Amino acid sequence: MLKISVLFVWLLIISCDKDYDEIDFIPSTPIINPLKTVSYLALGDSYTIGQSVCETCRFPEQLKRNLENSNPNTTYGLRIIAQTGWTTSSLISAINAQSLTPSYDLVTLLIGVNNQFQSRAFSVYEKEFPELVNKAIALAKGDKSNLIVVSIPDYAYTPYGQRLSNPEKISTEIDNYNAFAQQYCLVNKIEFVFITDITRKGLQNPLLVASDGLHPSELAYSYFVERILPKAKIATQN
Repeated sequence: MLKISVLFVWLLIISCDKDYDEIDFIPSTPIINPLKTVSYLALGDSYTIGQSVCETCRFPEQLKRNLENSNPNTTYGLRIIAQTGWTTSSLISAINAQSLTPSYDLVTLLIGVNNQFQSRAFSVYEKEFPELVNKAIALAKGDKSNLIVVSIPDYAYTPYGQRLSNPEKISTEIDNYNAFAQQYCLVNKIEFVFITDITRKGLQNPLLVASDGLHPSELAYSYFVERILPKAKIATQN
């Protein structure tokens, strides 16, 4: 009986040693979460390039930063094609002049104020806005859900706009531009974010106007981003 007990204990020790050795030598495999990369293209004019505010204050940079904060495992690359004074015609020419690949996960388009400011025929916008939308979709991997159109701000509600002869006419014409763009986006199932009302608070809240007395401030752009961000999150998660 004693021999049997000793044998049992000896077998148990061997069994335990074997299990311990097998567990001890299982190679550890680190869990690696590769960073996702999202590319963002911002198309527009002075409202996109951020005239009279710092580079990190303009709305595309603020949008990029907010997206990064929401998705720490994702890196965001931003390219801006915009310049102060550009009309729809200028933006079309700029896009055509560059070698752009149709690989963007997110595209924003804000254009038209200079068509109005330079008294271009409204028919030019009616023709060229859809053309720009189609170019933007093509650049957004051919996926319209990756495109966000932003309404045109109203500069009549700035110190500069108030010095012009007819601020009411400015607002009426900008309403016409925005109504056309919004209807086009609605029919074609494209995201349209309305921010014009934010800029129409520029007289009652001077902090919404940049130091030049004409363009939106960093604060105003932050309010733009609050409205754009939810749509941008959906687009970049597709």
